[in-house]
Amino acid sequence: MLSDMRGDLLLLSTRSMHDYAARVAHQLETFPDFHATHRRANYVGELRPVQFADGEIEVELQSSVRGRDVFLFAQAGRNNQSLTVEQNKMELYHCIDAIRRAQPQRITLFETYCSASRSDRTTRRNSVGFWIHYKTLMSLGVDHIITYQLHSDKSKTVVDPRLCAIDDVPAVPLLQEYIAENFIKTNEVLTDYVQKQWLFCSVDAGGEGIAKKFARAFDTHLVIAHKQRAYNRANTVESTTILSDSPLSGKEVWIVDDMIDTGGSIHTLAQELKKRGVAKVHIAIIHPVFSGPAVDRLGWLYDNGMLDTVLVTDTLDVSGDLKRRLPSLQVVSSARLSAELIMRMNEEQSLSPFFDDFHARTYLSSPKLFM
Repeated sequence: MLSDMRGDLLLLSTRSMHDYAARVAHQLETFPDFHATHRRANYVGELRPVQFADGEIEVELQSSVRGRDVFLFAQAGRNNQSLTVEQNKMELYHCIDAIRRAQPQRITLFETYCSASRSDRTTRRNSVGFWIHYKTLMSLGVDHIITYQLHSDKSKTVVDPRLCAIDDVPAVPLLQEYIAENFIKTNEVLTDYVQKQWLFCSVDAGGEGIAKKFARAFDTHLVIAHKQRAYNRANTVESTTILSDSPLSGKEVWIVDDMIDTGGSIHTLAQELKKRGVAKVHIAIIHPVFSGPAVDRLGWLYDNGMLDTVLVTDTLDVSGDLKRRLPSLQVVSSARLSAELIMRMNEEQSLSPFFDDFHARTYLSSPKLFM
């Protein structure tokens, strides 16, 4: 059998991803043949951090990993344990060391949101966070990294696939499928309304690539926003200029990007779009980083009639309190996609289908929507 090509599956997680890993394990149980193959060996394990009085930590492995195909879930961003980025990273590095010492067959790190990819520039006299993170993971013994939508494609140029491969899986289709199922529903609506009234808008010139994917998927027009940053202050936008040859008045605009950090860019852009007579403003973002004033800014836009929907994935924790503060928030689960990726990798199958472009018309014609 193909599943015998790797060792028995074992899922582990850092504290920041316990709930997510449990949801992925539940999804794996919905694949009957796969679940039956691995049921003989419990595929959910446990890691236990131990903190010393001086703040140093160790991680104890509570499960046998010898000869097993280990998938470790981790991310260093916002989490329901209130752990900082630094705490999450140190725990991750200790977890990998503990696992490697126990002699698994293979370690795959599943980092749903790679916060280190924010630091990938080598043009200044500065450290490069993604390079440091990748180098550390590789030296500790990670064989493969899976992540969703790195902040920049250029991050992958530091990767040496001979030593530690990386698959940056597109998460845009998760949002596109959700929009198709919940906002459009039929090809008639796609033709008669969406393709005439919807526009997809990038937050800045750097996000044009993602905006193009949405526009192509739904066969609509594209709007590009150009933002002028205040370079003497981090995360500050001085002005936003809309670049479009399509009329905006009366349209529904989807602002799309890979992440919301402090929300400054979107806060400015949504107000500018409303000045242009846009009927509705929706936001579709992959990673809900939500640093600092982000939630307050989005809440203000919603309360003042400038924002209708905030659509995100669950690559970072979205708490019940956050949902209460943002009535416009809708969360798309990535757990089933993660489970499918793990199943395919454990059975040594190709991951190519997960990199295919999404097409709304084809998707809306799929029989599975009507089952």
